[in-house]
Amino acid sequence: MQHQDDYVLRTVEERGVRFVRLWFTDVLGSLKSFAITPAELETALEEGMTFDGSAIEGYSRVQESDMLAVPDPSTFEIVPWRGEDAPVARMFCDIKHLSEEPFEGDPRHVLKRNLERARDKGFTFYTAPEMEFFIFESPEEPTPLDHAGFFDLTQLDMVSNLRRQTIVTLEAMGIPVEYSFHELGPSQHEIDLRYTDALTMADNVMTFRTVVKQVATDLGVYATFMPKPIAGAFGSGMHTHLSLFEGDVNAFHDPDDPYGLSKVGKAFIAGLLVHAREITAITNQTVNSYKRLVEGYEAPVHVSWARNNESALVRVPVPKKGKESSTRIEFRSPDPATNSYLAFSVMLAAGLRGIDEAYELPAEATNNIYEMTPEERAAEGIGSLPHDLDEAIEVMEDSELVAEALGEHVFDYFIRNKRREWNEYKLQVTQWELDRYLGTV
Repeated sequence: MQHQDDYVLRTVEERGVRFVRLWFTDVLGSLKSFAITPAELETALEEGMTFDGSAIEGYSRVQESDMLAVPDPSTFEIVPWRGEDAPVARMFCDIKHLSEEPFEGDPRHVLKRNLERARDKGFTFYTAPEMEFFIFESPEEPTPLDHAGFFDLTQLDMVSNLRRQTIVTLEAMGIPVEYSFHELGPSQHEIDLRYTDALTMADNVMTFRTVVKQVATDLGVYATFMPKPIAGAFGSGMHTHLSLFEGDVNAFHDPDDPYGLSKVGKAFIAGLLVHAREITAITNQTVNSYKRLVEGYEAPVHVSWARNNESALVRVPVPKKGKESSTRIEFRSPDPATNSYLAFSVMLAAGLRGIDEAYELPAEATNNIYEMTPEERAAEGIGSLPHDLDEAIEVMEDSELVAEALGEHVFDYFIRNKRREWNEYKLQVTQWELDRYLGTV
């Protein structure tokens, strides 16, 4: 790490960086940050910076509040939107106790722990999320800026400028982009990040959300990752492409298999399917998430897998000709309001359980699952994802797999927090209820 520390210190001096922002997330995935000056940087890299953990959602109690934020120098980047006059940089941090032991409630540590388990089995875990979001006039009302459709070329300069500026900013921060286009919903966009190892990608997702919101603000509009802001329109997903590598070899690929899938790949998919209901509270963590997971809007509702079936929960995209070794699977239920560190952790844990216990992959869903009757789905063993956050939390609470993947601290806090969110939601009287009942009952 010493040469990385030296690189950071040298760059800060050469570029005249005025502040370095230290980034980390709370348990729910909200980005937290505090700034240090270059004078404090060497101490921060060597010893970490003390901060009050009791102020952070899901961190420590008041009587044991002091914690350390230890910057990861490999994540050092100049923040482009702060300009060149007084440059600002950022680094992600690992959160530790004052004893320098990792803090169990740090989502980044949770993911590192799960990646270590994969590494012990010889695997490196790669992810590539498709990030969907909406652009509205303001945060007060979901008023779309356009009514274009999928892949449409919009004539609105500001909208195309926003996507272009977002990509330029991301790439300036070392985050390569694969595709960007207008999505199905009004004022809805998608930017796909190029696959990399899961820890780097979880950091990239946090940076991505910050960049999109910052660029939108600079252009006088508002970006949101709320899963379903407009009733009757498509919601925003975070379809995530997953693969395991053994060294340079794709562990999911078998050229002799009709699907191109190895035993490891099939068992990983089976693990995702078996544990899908248990991990849904993490991949879809808001009350609003379940307004997206409904039939009729291309979001997965039923637990199944297929190759070219958009209604399946797990899809195995057919690789391009000559690129067969890029075999990957696509997990379609997550939404962009999730905490990426925890989401990648539970996806990996489910897949590894499938590999460890040699789960059998069920038959591919070849029909449109939405058009099947409940009896037909039951006959084929196709279950459903939880219908709301309450059901998702109940299923997660009984999951030994999720408890182990998250660790006791995060597991307990997450369930308590989400129960509170559900109870607050239950107390609301919505406009739909007033319209439906007030004048007729």
